[in-house]
Amino acid sequence: MKKITAKDPETCSKDGVAENLDNLKILFPEAFIEDKIDFEVLKQQLGGTVDETEEKYGLNWHGKRKARQLALTPSTGTLRPCPEKSVDWDTTKNLMIEGDNLEVLKLLQKSYAGKVKLIYIDPPYNTGKDFIYPDNYRDNVRNYLELTGQVDSENLKISSNTESSGRFHTDWLNMIYPRLKLARNLLRSDGVIFVSIDDNEVNNLKSVCNEVFGEENLLNQIVLENDSRARPYGSVATTHEYILAYSKSANFQYEELLNPNKKFKYEDAEGGFDLYELRNRNTAFNVNNRPNLHYPLWVNPSNKDLNGLHEISLKPKPGWVKVYPQESQGIKTVWRWGKAKAKENLNTILFGRVASSDSGFQIVKKYRAKNYALSTVWSDKAIKTDRGTLETKALFDNNKYFEFPKPVELIRRLLSIGTNKDSIILDFFAGSGTTANAVMKMNTEDGGSRQFIMVQLPERCDTASDAYLAGYCNISEICAERIRRAAVKLREENPDYTEDIGFKVFKLDTSNIRAWEPDRDDLESSLLHNVDHIKSDRSEDDILYELLLRLGLDLCVPIESRTISGKSVHSISEGTLIACLDELIDEDDTESLAHGIVKWHEELAPAGDTTIVFRDSAFTDDIAKTNLTAILEQRGLGNVRSL
Repeated sequence: MKKITAKDPETCSKDGVAENLDNLKILFPEAFIEDKIDFEVLKQQLGGTVDETEEKYGLNWHGKRKARQLALTPSTGTLRPCPEKSVDWDTTKNLMIEGDNLEVLKLLQKSYAGKVKLIYIDPPYNTGKDFIYPDNYRDNVRNYLELTGQVDSENLKISSNTESSGRFHTDWLNMIYPRLKLARNLLRSDGVIFVSIDDNEVNNLKSVCNEVFGEENLLNQIVLENDSRARPYGSVATTHEYILAYSKSANFQYEELLNPNKKFKYEDAEGGFDLYELRNRNTAFNVNNRPNLHYPLWVNPSNKDLNGLHEISLKPKPGWVKVYPQESQGIKTVWRWGKAKAKENLNTILFGRVASSDSGFQIVKKYRAKNYALSTVWSDKAIKTDRGTLETKALFDNNKYFEFPKPVELIRRLLSIGTNKDSIILDFFAGSGTTANAVMKMNTEDGGSRQFIMVQLPERCDTASDAYLAGYCNISEICAERIRRAAVKLREENPDYTEDIGFKVFKLDTSNIRAWEPDRDDLESSLLHNVDHIKSDRSEDDILYELLLRLGLDLCVPIESRTISGKSVHSISEGTLIACLDELIDEDDTESLAHGIVKWHEELAPAGDTTIVFRDSAFTDDIAKTNLTAILEQRGLGNVRSL
């Protein structure tokens, strides 16, 4: 029975360096000598693609190497469940996580890698007043607990990042870079990330995103007019900010491209549309170099609809008019689509209509809202900052607890662009909780089952603030309460809606597994202290959810419990993981407990392998442990571990 430890490489949070080495070894085994990389051999394998020049194009800053390493270093923490703070704990698929988002992103790497469809973040804008996450390269979880007052600190202070510090941009870049690196891993291949930012860091952010996501995956830099009231601050009033949009890869497809100001000339049962010629007006593409795109279509001159559109065909029919792409400047032009695509869209998107110039016919295609490219400027009232302020004040009995919260419609618009009805959405700078509000609202509108994962640092409220005086100690508490109140409001507005508007709350903390840190001057006490290396103040649920993270299981998978031979046994994800965390298992228990687990496993009939976990200190002796393991292995359950 193999023991799970705090540093077990198979079950600790994802080790980015080890994973990169494994992937490299698969691709270039000849570049490894005694598990070390021979860079000369590797460069030979890569040929001329290696840039060996001293001066390279790109953004560099002090600390970038450490920031990159920080993203690759496994977390030393875990997420502890808080059912008492949650809504619909047993059934919800949504998550609200309190903690430093760097560590949380690390902990989510195994369970949510490649599963998130859309990420939206509104990080600190680096105005000199925002809290900059000071990552400690030694132990970030300990640092986080000290900064948030959860353990004794060494007088660490949360301070602003002023321009006079000499590290104004550097500190911000060191904060955002590893988080974006980790966030990319969580995106699906067709995923998208939207990042709000202002002028202070937009250029640096774009350079970082170009590096992390690839310059070719920049979808747009949206200018958001968030405040149309020009105030006399300096010579020019700033009334806008930006949203940078990046896809993870070329697999991304827009779900809906919204242009709220677009007015359409035509309308049918599906809504408004415009018409554009199928003919390619660029004469660089012509019959000489694109002969496959020069072919005739036939138009029925006597059959047209209310919009003046005529039926068309790829085959000649009696009385129908043959239409070729028109000539331009004496050159035979071509269609934009080949025959196969034209055939798929005949009389649904492609039609004929009378040309205004010579009463002949031309071929046109319908363009609807979803076919239009994103506008680079968004300025309508529904997405301005004051709308977000009004929304949050209304939820909190006209109290203003947030500065400049994003409006629900802004996030809902991004969701409509980048998600479908069953997507997972992540916001790891959750702030006022607008993203969660928008996800729930959109689900009530279209019957979707989108899930959200919100992550927020428990940044302490100023003791003189209205929020603190109202009983809220930190920002994450207000965020969670906003989501609760928004859910109640949506339920009141949609009484027939019965789907998920709850959320599970988790809290970042140190691992439940005690690391081996012996006192060299008193080894005897150290050995006795570490007989059970599960921390004494942790519950079975704490341990179960750490197992889920270590084994890469979703935090919302179903957990079923059953009493077997007097012991509490848990089945996670329909038998993917079976855990018995009882504190005492003696030799008399082993046979009945093992057979009971085998019988339950047969009932569950999981599709893949099953991992079975016991508390190591529960066994009264090695005989009990060996017997239990042997019985399970004989029945085909060989992946037995101990904590």
